[in-house]
Parts: sequence; C-alpha cells; structure tokens
Amino acid sequence: MGILDRTSQILRANINDLLNHAEDPEKMLNQILNDMEDAIRQGQSQVAEQIAQEKMIQADLDTAKQNADAWGKKAELAVSKNADDLAREALHRQSDYAAQADIYQKQLDAQHQAVQKLKSDLVALQSKYEDAQRNKELLITRSKRAAAQQQIASASAKLSSVDYSSDLSHMERRIQEQEARVAAADEVQSTSVDEQFKKLGDDDAVEQKLADLKKKRGK
Repeated sequence: MGILDRTSQILRANINDLLNHAEDPEKMLNQILNDMEDAIRQGQSQVAEQIAQEKMIQADLDTAKQNADAWGKKAELAVSKNADDLAREALHRQSDYAAQADIYQKQLDAQHQAVQKLKSDLVALQSKYEDAQRNKELLITRSKRAAAQQQIASASAKLSSVDYSSDLSHMERRIQEQEARVAAADEVQSTSVDEQFKKLGDDDAVEQKLADLKKKRGK
C-alpha cells in the first residue's frame, strides 16, 4: 500500500466512532496509534526513495545537458576545420542529447511535484498522530465517563419499569392487619379484667343482702 492510500485510510479514521463500538477503548486507541506509527515509518521510507529518484533524474538531466554542450562545441570545432561531415554528426548528437534533456526535465518536474505531495501527506499524518497522542487520555476518560453514565441510565430504566406500589400497598395492608390484631387482643384483655372486677362487686352485693336477711330474722 502506498503512502497516499495509507494516509487516506488513517486520516479517515473517526476515533470517537471507534470508541463507541470498542469493547476496550484504550486498547483501540493504542492500536490506532500503532497503525499511525507504522504508516509514518512507511511514508518516510517512500519519501526518501522518491527523493533519491528525483536526484537520479536530476543527475541524468545534468549529464544530458553536458553532453549536448560538448557536442555543440565539437560541431563548432568541426566547422572551424571545414569538416562538414563531422560537424553534421556532432549536431545530430547534440540534438539527441538536447531531446533527452527535455525529457529528463519533464520527468524531473513531475517527480518534484510528486515528492512535494508525499511530503505534505506525511506532515498531515504526523500532525494527526500528534493530535491523537495528546488527546488519548482525554478520550479514554470520556469513554469511561460515558460507560458509567450508560450503566446508571440502564439501572434507572430497569427500576422505572417495575411498579412497586402494589407491593408496598400489600405490605401496608399486612401491617394494618397486625396492628388490628394487637389492638383486638388488648381490648379482649381489658374486657376480661373489667368482668372480673364487676363479678367481685356482684359477690359483695350478694353477701350484703345475705347478711341483711340474717339480721332481719334474728340470726
């Protein structure tokens, strides 16, 4: 994969989206950074290779120009010596080298533009990598906070979906029944005591009447 494709792939990566779908956001972020580091190393290697090729084209261009100049001087020398055949041959060769120089110049211009584009892409990737490094801890913190909020929201949703009012009403009813039984027992106990005291009162009255009768009859 070339640096352009690799750079495009990395720069299209949406880290926040990855965090939303990652089971381990920190591990995912580390993987993203590792991928970026690999892309940067590959990009640096390819940029260096393209710069080397640019220098080779420049060297070929310089050689072609030098040869064209040399054969031009030879043509002048041949003309000065009235050696027209040699002059013609020298001019042919000068023309060939000049044509080569034109071709090399076009190649050099295209190669230079390609190298500049590669350098620009590499700088953009390095900038993206530095941003990811700076924001790594912040993104991890955001992810953990979002996970905690999600857990709370889930628990709240479960609680809100359950109606405890009927259970509470049932419990309240049972408590009221227990209270009523206790009150009834107290009331029964109180009534029994009252009856005992009343009986004692009735017995005294009977004894008094019996004493009165005995007194009346002289006994």
